Amino acid sequence: MTIPLVPGIYAPTQVFYSDGKDESLDEAVIKQHAIRLAKAGVAGIVTNGSNGEAVYLSPEERLQVTKLTREALNGAGFTHLPIIVGASDQSVQGTLRLCRDAATAGGDAVLVMVPSFFKWAMTTQTIEEFFIAVADQSPLPVVIYNYPGAVAGIDLDSDLLIRLSQHANIIGTKFTCGSVGKLARVTEATETATQALQPTTDGNYFAFAGVADFISSSLEVGASGAIVGAANVFPRACVNVYNRAAQGKRREAMEAQQKLAKADWELTKRAIPGFKAILDHWFGYGGIPRAPMPALSKEESEKLFQDIAWMMEIESGLDDFGVPS
Repeated sequence: MTIPLVPGIYAPTQVFYSDGKDESLDEAVIKQHAIRLAKAGVAGIVTNGSNGEAVYLSPEERLQVTKLTREALNGAGFTHLPIIVGASDQSVQGTLRLCRDAATAGGDAVLVMVPSFFKWAMTTQTIEEFFIAVADQSPLPVVIYNYPGAVAGIDLDSDLLIRLSQHANIIGTKFTCGSVGKLARVTEATETATQALQPTTDGNYFAFAGVADFISSSLEVGASGAIVGAANVFPRACVNVYNRAAQGKRREAMEAQQKLAKADWELTKRAIPGFKAILDHWFGYGGIPRAPMPALSKEESEKLFQDIAWMMEIESGLDDFGVPS
């Protein structure tokens, strides 16, 4: 039985490799990272997303990452935390294979992007038919991943997202487009506007902010929470912003959000190599991305550490929010 999603912060977890030329998965570190995020208070974890270098992983490795994450959470007492699994491929059949693998590995929902290699073929009608075909056959509920930067600029509008939300097996959208207005229109149409203050798991459409710098503003217009890469590095700070906003503590939420947005920009400029450098420096694990993505140079890493040291002090000063089942 799958675990239902709940409102809150979801961490699109990174993937880690063992030392050596084969770049095999470091199973122990993958588990260690998942437990650290759970203790910090995330509402769930996303595996095999863009932060998880999914495009560099084989289908078998993707399945293993999710399986390891589920084992780690269960073993540490976080059996209640759901896992959303990235299941994006360029065809309906390829996507459905990843959806089935996600279910086999212990996932609770799938996160799916628009196919974009043949961009000329992706009309509004084709995109709608793609998501309906996937949702009709996926063994897990579908969260649409609207990330124009990763799919040749294709940006799903609110009209299409609202139509797709009517499908019984499409349960949400991740708005990495950064549009608060679009998110507001979708939440109004799907009656999710009170989720942040009155979280339930029955029949909700989950609207997730996709960038850490607009968690609080998205909750103001009805978001269910956020799926943000910054939660790999600053999970407590991300959860803190969400908690303050969800509790209606607007001044505290604004101040915490401003700091998080400033720090998140430093992460955005360095992307995955920067995340891993920070994890190595402060937590003793991280390593480097899989080739051909380059690691940061020593000079670049030192500059990054200087630029975010103040935020790491804030993060370390916050308590863990997570509680095992």
